[in-house]
Amino acid sequence: MPVTLERGEELTMIRLDGEVGIADAAELKGLLLQALGSGQQMRVSLLTTTELDVTAVELLWAARREAKASSISFAVEGPVPPIVISTVLQAGFDDFLANGHAAQDSEGTP
Repeated sequence: MPVTLERGEELTMIRLDGEVGIADAAELKGLLLQALGSGQQMRVSLLTTTELDVTAVELLWAARREAKASSISFAVEGPVPPIVISTVLQAGFDDFLANGHAAQDSEGTP
């Protein structure tokens, strides 16, 4: 399954794995809504994502915007694979990865 949700006591983690595309959009949207509904801090891991299409990027961006409006902490966690960074930048969501180390590749360079 390319999208999973893990809920802890204070944090909800959404992990995207492998290719995440339009076929996964409904599942991703549902999990993002669950995470937002929990009111907990949200983290998204893209570490093992090999492809992310613009639909998934748009859903993540909208979730981040909604989290901010609801005063919920939202961050992309871990190193982000260069292919994902490229997709996000090409889609015009330059500021989506602008939270700390998230915009770095696996070697830790911006």
